[in-house]
Amino acid sequence: MAVIFSKILTKTDVEKRLAVPSKHLGSFPRFKGHEHAVNFEAIDDQSGKICVFQCSIRKKNYMKPVISKGWVQYARNNKLRVGDKVKFYREAGGNYRIKVKKSVKIFGVVIGYAPARG
Repeated sequence: MAVIFSKILTKTDVEKRLAVPSKHLGSFPRFKGHEHAVNFEAIDDQSGKICVFQCSIRKKNYMKPVISKGWVQYARNNKLRVGDKVKFYREAGGNYRIKVKKSVKIFGVVIGYAPARG
């Protein structure tokens, strides 16, 4: 299983959409023709449930990818907060997986990460 990307969540990531580093766009399903969005499924490591997300890019110029549809609901369901960590993986068979780790804070300072509880 290869890590596609890992990131510490920002306010925008938690509340609106998950920004994906541009260099990892090629790791997601291919866009067809002139389409600017593609749906894909990812298995949640914690629950084993299949989540449906949409990866999209801007129609013109800078093609910054984001995971939009499905993401905000996933973030809410998992009580994600700023500072939590998310990893997307791709299995040898082509399936995608998502893993979340919750930030552990003492006096407002992140001291580590713990597995999310389902």
